[in-house]
Amino acid sequence: MSQSVNSADIHKAIVQEQAVQDRKKLILNGVLLLILLAAPLMIYPVFLMKILCFALFAVAFNLLFGFTGLLSFGHAAFLATGGYTTGYLLSNYSGLTTEMGIIAGTLAATLLGTGFALLSIRRQGIYFAMVTLALAQLVFFFFVQSGFTGGEDGMHGIPRGELLGFINLENNMNMYYFVLTVFIVCYLLVQRVVSSPFGQVLKAIKQNEPRAVSLGYNVDRYKVLAFVISAALAGLAGSMKSVVFQLASLNDAHWHMSGEVILMTLVGGMGTLLGPVVGATFVVNIEYQLSQGALRDWVDPILGGIFVLTVLAFRSGIVGEVQKFVKKNMG
Repeated sequence: MSQSVNSADIHKAIVQEQAVQDRKKLILNGVLLLILLAAPLMIYPVFLMKILCFALFAVAFNLLFGFTGLLSFGHAAFLATGGYTTGYLLSNYSGLTTEMGIIAGTLAATLLGTGFALLSIRRQGIYFAMVTLALAQLVFFFFVQSGFTGGEDGMHGIPRGELLGFINLENNMNMYYFVLTVFIVCYLLVQRVVSSPFGQVLKAIKQNEPRAVSLGYNVDRYKVLAFVISAALAGLAGSMKSVVFQLASLNDAHWHMSGEVILMTLVGGMGTLLGPVVGATFVVNIEYQLSQGALRDWVDPILGGIFVLTVLAFRSGIVGEVQKFVKKNMG
């Protein structure tokens, strides 16, 4: 009898603790939402949209790297594919609505991600990373040689158009709240994926893949699906970025961009939901501030130094270190 009572008490305590955590998460999300809604009243909306696009890119990458344990050096290919596809369609088909152009760019990145996944997923560790890098470089050279991309000049003058046929996206405030809405939906989607049984399997694969196999899970199928979801979200980020800046360029396809999203994820906190958002905000701000001053030629070395410092001294990233501090000192 006492054993059953103890079990019931333990279960009740677990449920209560989960309720407290959910309440804290809801409050935090609410505060962040209010900040994001009010932000364009104080900060230039286009700069905020740049942060949101890169934050979504980092969230997409973190789903694969932080929660599944797969380090991809080729995620720039999906960002660029989304951007170029959306830019080309909106520039050449005047009857196409903006949302349909963005959806098309996302689908193109999803298809590319499926191909990448099927070719690379059976490799592990550094071999997986190198395969994704090699495939991404093939995509980069394809964009360099293709006439529709504008080559090294890029694709300029991409029209923003109208959302749903009546919301003018040439207005920066309208465009900002559209990008914010897409970002929030995608962030909540990733949050749901991570907390679902599917997400628990991904975490198990990251922690101990042989054990996940021994439990009967088709590990390759889970990794492919995680890769495809990550590629789709990265393509969506690229599609929105091309509309925001009315530009798609080779910078988005370069291997440097794949390294930058790794930096964003590590600095913010790999394996945390909010970490990539914080990391993207930090890196974009650092790049902007440095480019405006005397250190404009030292942006890459400084970012490299931040990367080394993070790996050596702050491996949990900004959000991870804050979480550890709060847990240690505030229970």
